[in-house]
Amino acid sequence: MRAESFRRVGVLTARDLLYLVPHRYEDASTVTPIASLDVGMDATIVGRVISKGVLPTRKGLRIFQAVIRDATGMIEVAWPGQPYLDRVIHKDSMLLVAGPVRFFHGRQLQPREYVDLGDAADDGFESGRVLAVYPATEGLTFKTIRSIVQTNLPQLLASVSEPLPAELLRVAGVPRLPDALRLVHAPTSLAEAESGRARLAYEELLFMQILRRRAHAIARTRRRGITFENRRQVTSHLRRELPFELTGAQTRVIREIVADMTSPRRMHRLLQGDVGSGKTIVALFSAMLALENGYQAALMAPTELLAEQHQTTATLLLAPLGITPLLVTGGMTARERGAAAARMASEQTLLVIGTHALVQESTTFARLGLAIIDEQHRFGVEHRAALSAKGEAPDVLLLSATPIPRSLALTMYGDLDVSTLDERPPGRQPVTTVLRPESARERVLGFVDAELRKGRQAYIVYPVIEESEKTDLKAATTMYERLSTGPLAAHRLALLHGRMSADERDATMRRFRDGEIAALVATTVIEVGIDVANATVMLVEHPERFGLSQLHQLRGRVGRGAEQSWCILLGSYGPDSRQRLELFAGTDDGFEIASADLRLRGMGDLFGQQQSGEAAFRIADMVRDEHLLMPAREAAEKLLQADPELRDQAHAPLRKALSDRFPRALELFRVG
Repeated sequence: MRAESFRRVGVLTARDLLYLVPHRYEDASTVTPIASLDVGMDATIVGRVISKGVLPTRKGLRIFQAVIRDATGMIEVAWPGQPYLDRVIHKDSMLLVAGPVRFFHGRQLQPREYVDLGDAADDGFESGRVLAVYPATEGLTFKTIRSIVQTNLPQLLASVSEPLPAELLRVAGVPRLPDALRLVHAPTSLAEAESGRARLAYEELLFMQILRRRAHAIARTRRRGITFENRRQVTSHLRRELPFELTGAQTRVIREIVADMTSPRRMHRLLQGDVGSGKTIVALFSAMLALENGYQAALMAPTELLAEQHQTTATLLLAPLGITPLLVTGGMTARERGAAAARMASEQTLLVIGTHALVQESTTFARLGLAIIDEQHRFGVEHRAALSAKGEAPDVLLLSATPIPRSLALTMYGDLDVSTLDERPPGRQPVTTVLRPESARERVLGFVDAELRKGRQAYIVYPVIEESEKTDLKAATTMYERLSTGPLAAHRLALLHGRMSADERDATMRRFRDGEIAALVATTVIEVGIDVANATVMLVEHPERFGLSQLHQLRGRVGRGAEQSWCILLGSYGPDSRQRLELFAGTDDGFEIASADLRLRGMGDLFGQQQSGEAAFRIADMVRDEHLLMPAREAAEKLLQADPELRDQAHAPLRKALSDRFPRALELFRVG
């Protein structure tokens, strides 16, 4: 049981336990006596629970409340919407609680987080000991992790050696690895803890830079690419026939791609842009350059619906050129697949748009010159590699609608060249974004009803599929039933979530696209979807449970037609959440929102798990550790210039550490 709990926090070996770094620290200087608390303060307190219980409100919200006492006084602590804590927090528990102090029938602390200290206070914490707070999970409390780490730390540290050259540590100004691990687990000050954490973060950033740069070097030099000629035949014809003017950003990016494709090196480029920035037309220009050189181009999308949408758009724009894209999906009949396969295997120039069906073994291209992968983060590395392997070193263009600041893109995607569309095409009507409290629910649903009666369509999004005893979150399945029989009973609604089969989801989305469904009650499976120009309302419940970038992607589902559109954030949220959501409502710039998301929530919410199945960063934070980025990039560049395959004996510890952390790294260094 305990082994399973440790597995959930990523601990499988003794080494993993060493790298289970505390997610925060507390010491006596950060703890405020309860008697000194004033309304408006943001404070951390330590005290014992002397009473507790769950209080219902007239609006149906249940609030868990506890009274906490220290040597100086008492204060009430309230967790709105978290009644399950009544089963978790016990009377006489010693708690560390952090959050703002509000006035509500007297002083009340509204915690951002709490930690059950167990006997930590008795160990001298209150008199100045720095307390390392570990991430707990079900079946594994903070105090259990702390006890296991502290008991085994000396033995674990004895087996640790320093893998990095001393010069790199000196330049970065970080301690040796054994010292760093001791500092993060048993610091005597917060400065010591940060010094140790910075060393671990630097190592992660360095390793990532080494792997990215090595992958990039191999991609560029292992095989020469196709040297296309910019004949300006089909591409110029397309530009003349466009029903709109290209933006300056689109023109710049097309030039970057043309320069890549006309060079002898194989293109391996990421094109990132905000929702509606015009990535598709840039991809079509790239494809036309391949076609006018007698090659084929393929565009792979993650779903059949998105592939069909691309095919519809491309057919419309390429019709004046006499070019009709070929659509290839898993839903084709055997006869249709056979006909498509024959065309792809022929020598004719062709633009093929499809799904995973493009990478099946039976799919053969005669002259694939360009592979375009849309929503690239939705595909694993194997799918991306399989498409690019369908030709003799075709150029590769990856598209991403998750905008991130360019400096971070260059770091995250060091194995790619990066192009950025940072300009919105003219004419797109902005989406009005508003925050509404729970008390406005009836009015908000009345507004949605009115929009639907006009013949418009709506998305209604929830953070979870089903209700749980552990939270008071409204769920998609429950609310679908309530809305269908209540405020929106006059309209046809449909439920959409990730547990449905892919066929069920596609069928539901098609019905919504075709206007058969007025409103989709869904989870975030609609975050990346199709264009439904008639959809004018995006209603998000419990918006505080979503990252800003995720909210931005959801907002991008509306505002695609000529009508005014709205994004409504409905729920009960505290001051901190409100500040974050007001920031979101105040801008529609995806890059600005992504930067804020990085500052507030970290990398994981933007990028999630790496497609190779290994998390890129356990400890490093791209914003917090920006000062370590440049030393890491320069160190990686210097190392690989001197020893491209890290074969020098002096680099053996580094090479082993790389392979331990990233087993697939060996493939990049031809070792073993």
